[in-house]
Amino acid sequence: MNVSQAAQATLDFLRGRKNSYKYTFSLTNPAAVEVLEDLTKFCRGCESAAVPGDHDRTLILLGRQEVFLRIQQHLNLTPEQLFKLYTGKELQ
Repeated sequence: MNVSQAAQATLDFLRGRKNSYKYTFSLTNPAAVEVLEDLTKFCRGCESAAVPGDHDRTLILLGRQEVFLRIQQHLNLTPEQLFKLYTGKELQ
């Protein structure tokens, strides 16, 4: 498999995974909307994860936030943008 084929295989994988996220978190599904709203709060999706004076708590909240951001990336970025984000490379 050459570099171009590997890049295409990665892009195809990301397209499939993005579709799975979109299906799971479809905004036309009331249950999915409820879960996303809960995750936004629980994972501090719209606020800082920093807890002054509590380094351990901050690290826990950052971990939650990282998961939330991954969900948001798959819902809002194109497969090409995901490719660049995860590989650090532009598609040729």
